[in-house]
Parts: sequence; C-alpha cells; structure tokens
Amino acid sequence: MSTSKHRIQTDVMKLFMKDFEVTLVNNSMKEFYVNFAGPKDSLYEGGLWKIHVQLPDEYPYKSPSIGFKNTIYHPNIDERSGSVCLDVINQTWSPMFDMVNIFEQFLPQLLRYPNAADPLNPDASNLYHKSKRQYEETVRDYVKSYADPDQVRTMIILPEDSESKISKPEVATDAATDAASDICMDTRKINSEKTQGDAILTETDDNVDDEVLSADEHLEDDMEEIDNAIDENYDDADDENLEMSVDEEIGETMDL
Repeated sequence: MSTSKHRIQTDVMKLFMKDFEVTLVNNSMKEFYVNFAGPKDSLYEGGLWKIHVQLPDEYPYKSPSIGFKNTIYHPNIDERSGSVCLDVINQTWSPMFDMVNIFEQFLPQLLRYPNAADPLNPDASNLYHKSKRQYEETVRDYVKSYADPDQVRTMIILPEDSESKISKPEVATDAATDAASDICMDTRKINSEKTQGDAILTETDDNVDDEVLSADEHLEDDMEEIDNAIDENYDDADDENLEMSVDEEIGETMDL
C-alpha cells in the first residue's frame, strides 16, 4: 500500500472515530461528504452544512479540495459554487495536518473570523464593511433558510452536473470551483502587484529627489565659482586703476 493511500485511509477513519457524519462517494475514501455544524458562539451556530471533500493523489503533500454544498453567507465562500478561499488550506497546508484539523480548527476559525479583504463573495464583504448589524442579520437568515440540520441530513446528493442544493439550485462544479479559486488567486496577485508597483514608484520618487538635490548642489557650486570669478575680476580692475592713478601722480611730480 502506498504512503498516500495509507494516509488517506487513516485520516478518513479519524473522522469516523471523532463521530463526524461522513458519506463516502462510490465507497472511495478520496471523495466524501462531511456534515459540519456551525461553531458554537458564532453567527453560524445551529446550522449544518454538507461539505464536499476531494483528496488529491498527492495527499497529504497537497491540500484537499473543500466546498459547501448548501448555501452559506460568508465573505470568503463563494455563494454560488460553495468553494472556499482559505489561505490556511491552500497556502499553509502541511502534511502534519489532517482532515480532523480541517473540521475542528480551520473551518471554525474561518467562520468566526472572516477576512473581508480577500473576498469570494463581494456582496457579503461589502455588507460586512458597511453595516455589521445588517451583515449579522443576513448570516442568521441564511442559516435559518439553508442550513436546517434536518433538511441537510436528508439532502440527496446528485451528480456534480445536477442540482442538489437546498436553496438556489446551483452546484459547485469543478469548473466553477476552479474559477472561484482563480478569482481568489487573482485578488492576491493584484494586491501583490499593487504593492510592488507602489514600491517601484516610491523608489523612483526617491531617485528623482536625489537627482534634483544633486543638480541643486552642482548649481550652487557653479554659482559660487561665478561669484568668485567676478570678485577676482573686480579686484584685478581695482588694482589696475590704482596703478594708473599712481603712475599719473608720479608723472605730474616729474613735470614739476
């Protein structure tokens, strides 16, 4: 048995041992659904979501793919596809983590502390910034409408090209999930490029300031040289006039 296959079986068995409600797809441990309860003391408490999990062949060296099957209102979760823009999974995933960490730590933290600056749901992000009270009311309304535990447990999961959501009957297809992930990646890329651009502009401004300062210094030096040259010319002219005056006086004395 390969290391990856053994690890997949071990991690899925840990979910069962932790009493998570897990449904395998075609008896495969590489694709399954987990019923995930909203964390206590959060806006999502009392709700239940069916999470679609796909484990890549490179697992655990590559992070799992995660998506919400029933609708959730959250800045970092695409409302239409259910895909998750979660840095701790996509970027900081480590083979040290397992699926229990996903459902006991990563997802609860995401729901408790949304990152509205990196949205997959722009409407939720804007409302989060505009009115916390209205945002919280909307989240609770969605929980009541789309995350009723009894309805979620009886959800019939159809193939990915069919409708299986409780609410707006649109399912997270692979293409939609990839597109949403690309949006998230593009957002981070744009922010990174903007930061780099700002740094380049700052450096350019500094260089221009240095060149202007250097030019001013050279101009001051040139002006000082010109002033010195003028002073020297005046001194030479005064000396010549003095000499001419002395010569004239001597000449007049001699004539006497």
